[in-house]
Order: sequence, then C-alpha cells, then structure tokens
Amino acid sequence: MTLSLSESLQGAAQLHGPLLEQTGVFRGNALLLTGPARVGKLALAWAVAAQHNCTGGRGMYGEACGQCPSCRALAAGAHPDVLLVEPRATTTTGKTARRRIIPIGAVLKSRDKSRDYEVHVFEFLEVRPTHRRRVVIVQGAEFLGLEAANALLKLVEEPPHGALFVFVAEDLRAVLPTIVSRSARLNVSPVSDPALERALLRQSHGQQGAADPDLVAFAAGRAGVLEHAETVHAALTGAAEFTDALGEGLLSALEAAERLEKHWDPAWHPEALRFVWRSLPPHQRARADAALLALQEALEAYASPSLSFQVLALRLREALGHA
Repeated sequence: MTLSLSESLQGAAQLHGPLLEQTGVFRGNALLLTGPARVGKLALAWAVAAQHNCTGGRGMYGEACGQCPSCRALAAGAHPDVLLVEPRATTTTGKTARRRIIPIGAVLKSRDKSRDYEVHVFEFLEVRPTHRRRVVIVQGAEFLGLEAANALLKLVEEPPHGALFVFVAEDLRAVLPTIVSRSARLNVSPVSDPALERALLRQSHGQQGAADPDLVAFAAGRAGVLEHAETVHAALTGAAEFTDALGEGLLSALEAAERLEKHWDPAWHPEALRFVWRSLPPHQRARADAALLALQEALEAYASPSLSFQVLALRLREALGHA
C-alpha cells in the first residue's frame, strides 16, 4: 500500500520544508528538481503545485494549507489545474516499454498517434486556471524526446496564463541543456535517519516500534521510500526468507523461488535482495548480483518467469556455497 497524495504532500512539507520556502516565493516559469532516485522529488513537485494554487493560510515553510478547495481537489487526485506528464510505460501491445521516452505526442494531441496520453500539454495550457495557476509536472525530464522538448521550450518561454513547469529528473546530465538553462534548479537531497524515523512514526500515528530500523537503513535518506513503506517492508521480508531458504536444500530453494515469483515487484525486490546480501563476503555478493542481473535481463526479454526464478535459485545456491 502507498501513501495517499494528501499524506505525500504532508510528508514533503515535513521532510523538505526549506525547499518549499524557496518554491513558495518562486515567480518564474520553470523549476527543475533533481536528486537521487526515490528521494522525494515527485512528492515535492506535487507540493509545489499545491503551493501555487492554495488560497488558504500557509504553513511554517510556506506549504499549502491542505484545507482550501484547491488543496482538497489536489488531495483527491482531481485538480483541474495540475497535469502530470510521464514517459510511456507500455508499448502499443501492452508490454512494458524497454526504452522510456516522453514523445511529442505528450505535448501535441495531433501527434499522439497511439493515444498514449489522455491530456496533452498544449491543449491543457490553452484553458485558463480554475484556481490560481496551471502547473505541468514533467516526471522524468531526462526522457524528453528532442521534438517534445523543443515544443515545450516555446511554452516555457511564454507560458499561457502564467503557467508553471516543474521538471523532475534523476540524471541532470541527461536533461537537455535547453531545459536546464531555462529552469531554476533545486537539488533534493537525502534526509537524515532521525527525520525518516519521525516520518515513519507520524505515518503509523505513533504506534510503538513503527520505525523499523531495517526500513530506515534501506531508505538511506530517500524520503520517497516511505511513501511505499508497507510494500518495501514486504519486499525486504520476502528477500530475507528467500535467501534463508537457499541454504535449506534444493527443494526449499525452488519452493522459495516460486513464492518470490508470485510476489515479485521489479520496483523493489532487486534492491531488497541486494540489501539483504550487503553483509555477504565481496566475492559472494558479486556472484549473487550477477545472478540477479541475469534474472532481470531474462524477464525483460519476456523469458519464462517460473524457469527464470528457478535458474536464479540454482545460481544463488552455487554463488553462496550451498550447491
């Protein structure tokens, strides 16, 4: 289970308050939020959108009030003035896209031949804001295609109705220089472990023992991990159980591989396994990582999942000296 958008906005204010102080007074056309994966950039982008449309009183860091009509609409996921643009996640046949890209079709309806996007940036910005300001969040700005970026530049330079663009990127070097040069850049840094622990306790309403030390260590300052705390905890538990089963015999290892396949989450399990293996001797960790990479490549090539996980178990038993 993930946090609701409302909870995510609250978390952004608690963990990245000083940045919200800066974005709250920003009057330019474009912001570029950069930082490591899962550090909380997208949650901060939503918080910025909330700020620039809020009509109520501001919080300690200038964050949105959370109570006005605009804030309630955003928390409900139905804000008329905020558009999220992301790379295509699937191909026209419904399979996971191997090459992530934000195409020109995300910007112009006439160029969206495969109808990947329900709302297009150009048409979205033609309409006057319902509340205060139209905001376009571009998640994965490094995946903007050249045509899409060039089309956006015209809008960024002269945004209709004073719209705001919030570009979000993990790899600054991969963002087109024309986007970087026209944006005010803010770096979203990892936060401290005590701050993450306090955030976890707030999420669980102060229940004793909620700040799982393994979860905090896994997060390593990445606030975005907390938005998926239950999912990550399940992945860590499954990774530990699978690794333990590898040493219990071949049958146990294959049964554990089957369970892992059923619950496999490509977003979290690979990293959870590597986290569980962090205390292994370097040579074993390297061989285990190679086996995991082979599994990921097999799954991306649409190989048989059940066979791929069985092969993973066999390779890991050999890598860890259990064969």
